Amino acid sequence: MRDVSSPSGLSGDDQGDAWGSVNGRDRGRHRSAPRHLATGTDQADEPTDSGSTDPAGHKARSIGRTVLEWVAVVGCGVLVAITAQAFLVQAFWIPSPSMAPTLEVGDRVLVNKLSYRTHDVNRGDVVVFERPPQASNGGDGEIKDLIKRVVAVGGDTLEARDGNVYVNDELIEEPYLVDGTLTDNLPRQQIPEDFVFVMGDNRANSEDSRVFGPIDEDTIVGRAFVKVLPVSDLGWL
Repeated sequence: MRDVSSPSGLSGDDQGDAWGSVNGRDRGRHRSAPRHLATGTDQADEPTDSGSTDPAGHKARSIGRTVLEWVAVVGCGVLVAITAQAFLVQAFWIPSPSMAPTLEVGDRVLVNKLSYRTHDVNRGDVVVFERPPQASNGGDGEIKDLIKRVVAVGGDTLEARDGNVYVNDELIEEPYLVDGTLTDNLPRQQIPEDFVFVMGDNRANSEDSRVFGPIDEDTIVGRAFVKVLPVSDLGWL
């Protein structure tokens, strides 16, 4: 219970005295006891402060609410990341030098997994695909996917002449190759529909469609479109 108001009708000096005498003389009247000293029915009539707050409890509730909000934010972020990796974009690292100098061992690339749901595979695309069972590094190895460049698509006629690549009897430009690179072991052939022919940019050190044949478009995970690591070599593919 509390009473912060002064008894009405008293002067400023009188407010400091509840009862007693002044200058040795009895005032001849008694004031009622302060409300906080009241007894009996007066005490029962004192209203309770039902609107008072507990600072400690309020702070605890605020902290709890903040924690729940951050848990929700983090949970949503994880869900978005998992969804994005499953359906939109996924990061891959390069385990071999078969795509050098475009991609070196240890580089990281981002792969768009929706690309070929909106358009066809194009010549020159760098694609990640499921490792064919015919690949010599197949079996139970840790590398589940390979990355190569599409050189020819379904319906194309492909061959190498004097170390140069021809598609539909036209010499193709390959600026991604190191000057002087020769392509061998590529006899004339026609690529089946819904298949693509892939090769590494490091032609002398790449196991590709020249070994395991054209790959089914359905085995393509997506198109690698940007190199993100190392940061000093960040760029589009």
